Amino acid sequence: MPSHARPKPSRIPRTLLRAGLVISAAGAAIAAGGAATASAAPASGTERSTDTGAAASALTGAVLHSAAGGVGPVKDLKVDPLANTAVDPLANTVGAQVADFKPVGTTMLTGPLSSGSTLRNLPLAGALTRVLPG
Repeated sequence: MPSHARPKPSRIPRTLLRAGLVISAAGAAIAAGGAATASAAPASGTERSTDTGAAASALTGAVLHSAAGGVGPVKDLKVDPLANTAVDPLANTVGAQVADFKPVGTTMLTGPLSSGSTLRNLPLAGALTRVLPG
């Protein structure tokens, strides 16, 4: 069958799946906030802001905890899977020196990657990963 005659797959099921995931995530967040406020003692009119703050704090803690579980292992993965092997393309370095100036090479950039470092151990990205939970 020629490619122009093939039936085109419908994008509607994928869109419905994404919408369902968004709605279920929002429902879980609302349920977590509702559970936190339902377990609290009945409040008078002056204590409502404290209950809302507690619910927001519980929701923030839950989001940070789940993000730490997802992002934490990613920060410890090796960036270059071919590091310390004979076929590592980043192990090939190029250097040059002009007159009496300090030599310049690619080892400074590719060295941490070809040695098998993780995202957490890279010079510039390591400092940025400290902001992420995990």
